[in-house]
Amino acid sequence: MAKPTQPSVVAVSRSSSHTFSKNNCTTITLLRGLGVEGDAHMGKTVKHRSRVKADPTQPNLRQVHLIHSELFDVLESQGFRVAPGLMGENVTTTGIDVLSLPRGTRLKLGATAVVEVTGLRNPCKQLDEFQDGLMAAVLERTASGDLIRKAGIMGIVTEAGEVNVGDEIVVEIPNEPHEPLERV
Repeated sequence: MAKPTQPSVVAVSRSSSHTFSKNNCTTITLLRGLGVEGDAHMGKTVKHRSRVKADPTQPNLRQVHLIHSELFDVLESQGFRVAPGLMGENVTTTGIDVLSLPRGTRLKLGATAVVEVTGLRNPCKQLDEFQDGLMAAVLERTASGDLIRKAGIMGIVTEAGEVNVGDEIVVEIPNEPHEPLERV
């Protein structure tokens, strides 16, 4: 029987401009209440262009984007070419079913950084511009017709610190009742 994988950081990425993909780094710095230092989405208020257009004063619940590397294996089996950073995430994880985490889960990344999970990434048409059909591949419907978003989760930085490739991740689930993740 295989030993469970210790949750850890596979890759860290950032981009200073609003590009779809982000550049892989060995280290990123998370700033409390802001996000990833040097990333275009860093800030107390929304930075995603569609959100800014709707209301630039709304709080930024999308400071850090995390994707589970296990998604890449599924997508590759469907013929897509994906790798850390290419889908715009800041932190690529392994060993955590990030999509099943309840809202408010705290992820301790490395020695001091903490990201509080705020919700699901809402896949957008940029996925299809990157690779045709990718958006449909990260969306699914339940038997009852509910939409399942599989393109990762979003969070806010509650404790600052450096996050490095290979860092362990400690998952702290909030007390019940748990709130399921919704798109943010």
